[in-house]
Amino acid sequence: MHLDPASGWCQGVQHCPSPNFNARPANEISLLVIHNISLPPARFKTGKVQAFFQNQLDVNEHPYFAGIADLRVSAHFLIERDGDVFQFVSCLERAWHAGVSSFQGRDTCNDFSIGIELEGTDDQPFTDAQYAALIELTRQLQAAFPAITGERICGHSDIAPGRKTDPGPFFDWSRLQSALLDEVRSK
Repeated sequence: MHLDPASGWCQGVQHCPSPNFNARPANEISLLVIHNISLPPARFKTGKVQAFFQNQLDVNEHPYFAGIADLRVSAHFLIERDGDVFQFVSCLERAWHAGVSSFQGRDTCNDFSIGIELEGTDDQPFTDAQYAALIELTRQLQAAFPAITGERICGHSDIAPGRKTDPGPFFDWSRLQSALLDEVRSK
């Protein structure tokens, strides 16, 4: 996988362009937000997340889908349980993943963040393949956007407390941070 900083698209991952994005108000990318998602809830590798982010979800396929049918959301990336990575929006554009949010007193995190969805739920551990892909993708993002430091990687629950709980208690923050620190030490 290789992120092209000129286009904001990552090569070596699957592209599923979403219409749910717009221009960033400033040329700043300084925050990485980790989420989790599964559609239907707790079902994996269904292709429904991709359909949802592309406004192609068939609301008649599952009762849960009726409640989200009118939402227009996206993330920059999705990492499925087997480590497959999908990109929906160029990193240079504003994906609609954070909603009402605030980081260190600054509102509207979509303006300056990258959103990565991990296929999963709040009550299940993530897979080794997901961590491997997340670590590699995060390294690529940090190389292209050096303002995304270790202190500027957070969960959706951190920027929308009380409203969001993801990536949840099973996300291993120390595993991600240790891997990223090992990369820094080896340079």
